[in-house]
Parts: sequence; structure tokens; C-alpha cells
Amino acid sequence: MAYNLADLLEHAVDVVPDRPAVVCGGRRLTYAELDRRANRLAHHLAAVGVGKGDHVGVYSRNSIEMIEAMYAAYKLRAIAININYRYVQGELKYLFTNADLVALVHERSYADKVADVLPDAPKLKHVLVVEDGSDKPYEGLEYEKALAAQPGNRDFEDRSSDDIYMLYTGGTTGYPKGVVWRHEDVWRALGGGIDFVTGEYVPDEWTLARNGKDFAMVRLPAAPLIHGAAQWAAFGALFGGGTVVFVPQFDADEVWRQVAEHKVQVLTIVGDAMARPLIEAYHRGGYDASSLVAVSSHAALFSQSVKQEYLAAFPNVVLTDAIGSSESGFTGIGMVSKDADHSAGPRVNFGKDAVLLDEDNRVLGKAPGVTGRIARRGHVPVGYYKDPEKSAKIFAEIDGARYVIPGDYARYEEDGTVTLLGRGSQCVNTGGEKVFPEEVEGALKSHPDVFDALVIGVPDERLGQRVAAIIETRPGQQPDLAAIEAHVRTEIAGYKVPRSIWLTDHIGRLPSGKPDYPWAQRYAAENQPVQ
Repeated sequence: MAYNLADLLEHAVDVVPDRPAVVCGGRRLTYAELDRRANRLAHHLAAVGVGKGDHVGVYSRNSIEMIEAMYAAYKLRAIAININYRYVQGELKYLFTNADLVALVHERSYADKVADVLPDAPKLKHVLVVEDGSDKPYEGLEYEKALAAQPGNRDFEDRSSDDIYMLYTGGTTGYPKGVVWRHEDVWRALGGGIDFVTGEYVPDEWTLARNGKDFAMVRLPAAPLIHGAAQWAAFGALFGGGTVVFVPQFDADEVWRQVAEHKVQVLTIVGDAMARPLIEAYHRGGYDASSLVAVSSHAALFSQSVKQEYLAAFPNVVLTDAIGSSESGFTGIGMVSKDADHSAGPRVNFGKDAVLLDEDNRVLGKAPGVTGRIARRGHVPVGYYKDPEKSAKIFAEIDGARYVIPGDYARYEEDGTVTLLGRGSQCVNTGGEKVFPEEVEGALKSHPDVFDALVIGVPDERLGQRVAAIIETRPGQQPDLAAIEAHVRTEIAGYKVPRSIWLTDHIGRLPSGKPDYPWAQRYAAENQPVQ
């Protein structure tokens, strides 16, 4: 029995071959069509020498070809490598070489960047180019021609649960790192191989596909597929015979148009960066979202004030918060309720393998108010690609079990849930007090004049660091900073209130929607605060 990503998709193909599998950019493929096209691409890659363990870069916005390319790689027991489409030459050079790419599938829009980097990537011998309406000249072979020349049958070698899946992190600080997983482990941790609510194991590799034969939902992951949250929302749906709808890149109005057209039932987003523009576009555009039954936020802060807007707009829709990371996989999930604390971070029920640790890697008791670092055991990654030093910092053996410790902090609550506080590396130490940016950001964004905000620490002669905030204003509005400060003081302790504030027309975020704290530090250094 092989818990392999390609096998899991093929099982769904065999159960529901004629059901729509993926929809994007006006195109639609059934499961059988998706499988045949991925087989053709896999045969092409095999013909040019790609095989087990080789790395195939996928450099694209959301597209059907991106799904095909990833699955073609898995069919060959090769490894698909996600490439951030916002990277510039230096970042691409780093990723192409660090990831040891031997083949690349990219949209034609990025042909000039690829041409600049190819001389510095000697292992990269084969390039396929997907037409996207661009007129840029390119080096390589046209994608559709490559598929047309190959058969669409399955005649690949047996695969293994030990085959490798790799995901390059978003890199909130520094260059991204390749997180290496076994296929079975990542499926158990992120793809539905363990029930997220009950913690029960799926008994065999055919269960998800069989369960989806008579009932499966239409899902729309709004984030880029270069991000793990969107990949696994899509993969989990496909393993269960669902239909996955994509927009090429995030546009709030286009998301709602697709929801209405395709009767989307489950919408997955990444925190406030998507949630807030979506809810405002919904109110502005008067879209039909009557098909929605669930909205789930993954991998980033979904602040309480924004949750309340969703509950008011969609009183019959289930709202959930799920926490985790590229390194940890699924860690916990929580239902969103009315009238919760506006300043709090996501409050979730831990998965059965998640715990809090102290600074000496000792497991903490679950007493209310206890704060520690989130850790998870069980199905965890192998480590970081080509980086044993960083692997040693985030993976540890504790009492005979291997844990992943991604660096996030949380606090146990009275009811047994945990509140996510934020990433320890971004914690502001002000006068000896620790302040987690996400908590302050949530308090700021609960004020109606604040559209978005990032909180950082800046040097302070007396306190060491002081809390500072960059606030994105609404178009044409001048926020009342005194009123914002007064409001924030009702939400959080006084020492957490920002002492310096910058205003901007646009907050810098990564394509995934996660905060770009290096951007925030640069912005603060290059501009004068308004307060």
C-alpha cells in the first residue's frame, strides 16, 4: 500500500473520471482529462531524462498547467518545486541553484527573468513554456507541443510512501527554505490522511476517493498555489473527488464572480490580507454567495473584528481558523463564534499531537495562562533541504519522540483551547515585556479607520525597543490617530500600544498574504513617522 500523492489522485480519477476536477481562467478539465494531460507531461519529462528524485521547477500563477506539472512530477517519483512568481533575479538565482532544478515549467510572462538566470543554473537542462498571452521571446519548448507528442496512458513504475514532496517556504525573513516531507507524512499532516477534527487515521489509500463518489464539494482556494495553504486545500479536495476552482491571481471581485458562477461551497483564504478585501468587495458588488457553506482561514491571522463581519454577512456559514505552517503541517482548528475578544489571535483546539514547550524543550502542562512554543510530533518533515544546521534548530527529539518546533507561541485558555500569539522571531521586547505583533495588529484592525496594519519593534534608547505600527488607510480617508489609540487601549495593555505610527497607501505582504516584516522595517527606516 503506497500513500503517494500521485496514487491518491489516480484513485479519484478512477472513481469519478467524468466529474470536473479543476476550473481556472475559463477552462475546465474533468478528472480523466487532467490525468491524461499529466501523463503526457510525465512521459515528456521522462523522455528528456527526468526521473526519481529529480527536481522540476513550477514557475506560474494559479493555472491548470501548474496542477498538471506538479502531478506529472509525482507520477515519475520526481519532486515538484514551487517558485514564487514575484521573485526578482537574485532570488530566482538562489532558488534555481539551491533547489538543484533539472527541468522547469514556466509561464511565458517570466521568460525574460528565466533567461537571465539560466546561465547560473548549470543543472537546469530542459525548459517548457506555457502560453499566457505574453509576447516575450523564450528559450525552451512550448508546453502544448510537448504534451501533443506523448501518449496519455499510465505506464509508470510503482511509487512509494517514502517518495519526497518539497515545499519552499514563503520566507518572511531571509531566503526561503525547502521543507522536505515523505509523501505519507505530508498527506497525513495536511492532505486529509488524518481527520482534522477527530484525529482518526484514514484507513487506506482509497478511502478519500470512495467517500467522494456520491458527495464532494466545490472548493475555491483563493491563495496562490505557490503557497502550501492553497496547495493542500486543492490536493485534499482532489483526493476526495471534489471540484477545485482557481483564480489566476487574487482579485476579490473575481473570487466572488467565480463563487457565483460555479456554486462554490467552500472558500479558503489566508488571514485578513484576503478576508478584508473579500468582505468589502462582497458588500460593494452584491454578489450571490448563497452556495457557500464554509469559509476557512489558514496560516495567517484572521482577526476577530474581520470574523465578526463575516458572521454578520453569512450567518449560516461555518467559519473556521486552522493553524500550521510549511514545517509543522496541521496543528489546530477552531470554530469562529460571535462576540469573541476582538484583540485575540486565533483560538483553536490543538490536534492530538500538538503541545506547548518551554525554552528548554520541556512539555508544559495545560494550565490556563501557560504560554509556550507550539510543537507537534507524529508525521513531521524530514528536515530542510541541504541545511542540517537550520534543521537541527527546528526539529528536536524529546522523550524519544521527534518534534517540529516552528517558532510560534501560544497560550492555554480556561476551556482547553489555545490562543495563537505569533512568531517568536518577530516578538517585540519593550522594557522587558514581550509583545507579539499579531495581537497588536488585531487590536488596530478592529478600528473601522484601519484597513490593514503591520507591527514591528524599532530601537528605543530607554526601552530597548518600542512598539511601532505601519497602518494602511482607506482610500481618501485621513484616520483619527488619537481615536485609534484610545480604541486600542481598550483592547490591549498600555505597554503594547504602538508609540510610533507610519501611514501608507499599501501594506507590503507576501503573495501568500502573510506579513512581509522586512518590508515593514525598511519602510519605517526610510520614512518619518506621523506620530
